Amino acid sequence: MTAMPDTRPAATTGPAAPEYRAGMVLEGRALDTAMSVMDRVVAFYKAKSTEQAESTWREPVTNYRDDELFEAEKELLFKQIPLPLALSVEIQEPNTRKALEVMGVPIVLTRDAAGVTHAFLNICRHRGARLCEPGLGSGRAITCPYHNWSYTMEGKVAGVYGESTFGEIDKENRGLFELPCEERHGLVFVCLTPGKELDLDTWLGGMGEVLEDLRLNELHQFSSRQMPGPNWKVVIEGFLEGYHFAALHKDTVFKTNLGNISAFDSFGAHARIAFGLRPLPDAVDEPRESWNPITNVGPIVWVFPGLSIAGGWRDRMAIAFPMPGRSRDESMTEQRIFTRTPAVTENEIHEAEVARDFFYDVTYGEDYFTGYGVQEGVLNLPEGDTQLFGKNEIGVQHIHRTINALMAANDDGVHKQPAVAN
Repeated sequence: MTAMPDTRPAATTGPAAPEYRAGMVLEGRALDTAMSVMDRVVAFYKAKSTEQAESTWREPVTNYRDDELFEAEKELLFKQIPLPLALSVEIQEPNTRKALEVMGVPIVLTRDAAGVTHAFLNICRHRGARLCEPGLGSGRAITCPYHNWSYTMEGKVAGVYGESTFGEIDKENRGLFELPCEERHGLVFVCLTPGKELDLDTWLGGMGEVLEDLRLNELHQFSSRQMPGPNWKVVIEGFLEGYHFAALHKDTVFKTNLGNISAFDSFGAHARIAFGLRPLPDAVDEPRESWNPITNVGPIVWVFPGLSIAGGWRDRMAIAFPMPGRSRDESMTEQRIFTRTPAVTENEIHEAEVARDFFYDVTYGEDYFTGYGVQEGVLNLPEGDTQLFGKNEIGVQHIHRTINALMAANDDGVHKQPAVAN
């Protein structure tokens, strides 16, 4: 295990919490859905309860510490399904690109001059050099820093430095290796298996309407930060339950969110978990027609295997994608802050910075550092022991059921399957 230095601030009162301000007007289907979700959260608050699974769930600790299983997860999960690797607005303009790494695989997403998105291996076809450093960029061509070979945004060879001295080149077959790529509902999906057909409508199912109602194409990116973390499953579990708010986040998230009160919905592999916010108790006894779900409910929209959209109804939101790292005990998360309106004035920039620092400090300084301890714990528990997920941790149970189901559905007879508790 790679230990991380504890660089968390020493303050005990927690980082300044952002002001939660409405960023959109809920109308039509989006309003009906939000009111229905708030109905359920209010009912749970009155009953001093929360959404629950039918029973508790035992997850074998070997599933967090098995290198062979980790390789199987990469092959049977992450290389078989559509991965939401970017928001459309990150490469909104023609001739823009985003480079990133997924499980050690370098990828570059482009939007060509005609507005079509593409995904390629971020690898020069001359000598295998990395073309673009991670991050956003623009230009009509991508030029290799090693020997100045260049490629169009459609992945074709655009130029070869010193071509007259190089010799024979089959340019038609020396373009960038392309990966399946499609846009839907403001997200760019990519499959890491070349040639695999993407059936996004079937894959997303009812989650498509949830994403469409968030109007992700209206967002403006403010910042992006990378967060190293422990095993990817340890990381994503923390996004999907509010049971830990009162303990781990008592000076941060628990000041804005109620603990252990949420409504849960699944959409195939995907999910939405809607937490009760601090103003909710004041709204409980008010007429329903006066309710404002935006100020009373905080949904996290979860696109499997791990795109988290937090604060989607508000002016500032955190969108994160935890991904496995190069080894079992590593993960990497890109956490991005988006706003509904551009942060232009000094005050708007300050507010966005507060949101950026808050979400980073909470996620990295509290959730992920605790996750490193969890990872150390499961490495030292006896063989055959299990994690125990409560009925109130329904989102965590759902993600493990989904992992098990998809691993089984993609079983190739070669790769290992997850252990299941008896």
